[in-house]
Amino acid sequence: MNNKFTKEMVDDYADKLLIGLTEEENKMVLDEFEIIDKQINIINEIPGIENVEPMTHTLDDFSYELREDVAEESVPIEELLQNCKDSTAREVQVPKVVGE
Repeated sequence: MNNKFTKEMVDDYADKLLIGLTEEENKMVLDEFEIIDKQINIINEIPGIENVEPMTHTLDDFSYELREDVAEESVPIEELLQNCKDSTAREVQVPKVVGE
């Protein structure tokens, strides 16, 4: 198997993403990369592929209209803060959701 991807590369990226992988998961990722690499090589062998303009949207006739930006009255901050359990001035205290 002549891979561009190695076990060490997958482990390094997993460490950077804080998603430690088991040996089995690492092998699964490498197998998937090999399949993706083969598919890309098949696409690259299509005659004239370098002349094909990349897609910008899945629909050829895609169009959109932007609505006019109209300023609307906001709810007063004091009224919004009435829904909060803990607040100081204009700040809301929320529970900690990440570990140390």
